[in-house]
Amino acid sequence: MTTPDFTKPATALRAGDAERNAVIERLGDALAEGALDTAEYNRRLELAATAVTMDRLELLTADLPVSRAAQAKAEAAREEADKREWLNEWGYWGAGALIMTVIWGVSSLNAGELKWFWPIAPLGIWAAVLVSYAIWPDAKDKHRRSIRH
Repeated sequence: MTTPDFTKPATALRAGDAERNAVIERLGDALAEGALDTAEYNRRLELAATAVTMDRLELLTADLPVSRAAQAKAEAAREEADKREWLNEWGYWGAGALIMTVIWGVSSLNAGELKWFWPIAPLGIWAAVLVSYAIWPDAKDKHRRSIRH
């Protein structure tokens, strides 16, 4: 085995086990969905297992359609990310509620009496917006659904 010349710019990125495994999984999906026959699958599988660079791996799947399994995984990941983002927004709401309530409390202590609880207005509007996201999907979600169906 020859030592690579590190003084020259790399022409292709080296592939790791994770990238090879992803390509092997994609080839398996293509076989299961009928996009590849067994002989072609076996040929590509061997090339994927021995590929050293990313460009070699990309060639093995370049002509394959996106599998239904991959689409389902991507959709599930997108829905999970949307849910996580929505829950994070509620965390921001809680932090905002805490900060505004502390400000209200300090100003009430300084005045020597309980003042009108003004944080209710911005917090109520903010909460209504967050609830509306759960009830009515935004245009991006509608567009995603129309593409799938």
